[in-house]
Amino acid sequence: MSKTLAYYPGCSLHGTSGEFDASFRASARKLDLTLLEIPGWECCGNTAAHSINRLLATALPVNELAKVEQDMKLDAVAVPCAACFSRFKTGAHEVAESAETAADVRAVVGRPYDGGVSVQNLVDVYHDAVGLEELAAKVTKPFGGLKIACYYGCLLTRPPKVTLAEDPEYPTHMDAVVKAIGCEPVDWNYKTDCCGASLALTEQGIVDDLVARILNDAKACGADAVAVACPLCQVNLDGRQSEILRTQKDWQTIPVIFLSQLVGRAVGVSDKELGLKKHLVDVMAVMA
Repeated sequence: MSKTLAYYPGCSLHGTSGEFDASFRASARKLDLTLLEIPGWECCGNTAAHSINRLLATALPVNELAKVEQDMKLDAVAVPCAACFSRFKTGAHEVAESAETAADVRAVVGRPYDGGVSVQNLVDVYHDAVGLEELAAKVTKPFGGLKIACYYGCLLTRPPKVTLAEDPEYPTHMDAVVKAIGCEPVDWNYKTDCCGASLALTEQGIVDDLVARILNDAKACGADAVAVACPLCQVNLDGRQSEILRTQKDWQTIPVIFLSQLVGRAVGVSDKELGLKKHLVDVMAVMA
């Protein structure tokens, strides 16, 4: 039975991370999941708005939630970008916690938001909206024990009072998803450490060090590849490896793959739809 979710792709998935958008949509079709893109969606305010104007930072995502609730008449929205997910969850949390904030936001948005929309990140969609049993039943090309380091990054689980994550320091829902498609999730130490985020534009040396530490641990713990659910994490972990190689001649690259690409491949989505050739570190060997 098909399930319908509102869909907020955000700026990254409609731009530099087109393969994330394409692989998520394609995997959803294979999983009998209908994604209805929010009509006329606007930027959620990450990252400039919440560093400049708290009211605007809250109003922008709440405006999208009001569209889902009032216009689309749906009770859940898929927000695969981790940064957008964080803004949506934070906005919903802010208006739920403070009647004064809710009133201010309503004045800006121009209509109420009654809190009736569940905000789901990429992991939530596969783990909860689809369900592990249903996901496993849809697999047509299971991975033969490919060892995956599941990288959650900063925003999928923190802050826990906002995300309500099951374990903000050592989450396991992505691990359960990759296990359902035939992969072997590895235990490792850096699954929620920061990759440097947008410091990649201003402090590249810091990001190189953070990325090297994360990926070295993944490799040391036996991973064949790293799974991510955030466009910026993917850019940093994939793209900075060439820079690291310039200073560390013995650096061994490791593929960094969107979770939606892994799931998509397992349920029969074509390589072209998955956008596998957009990666800087080749992923074809581990995806074969």
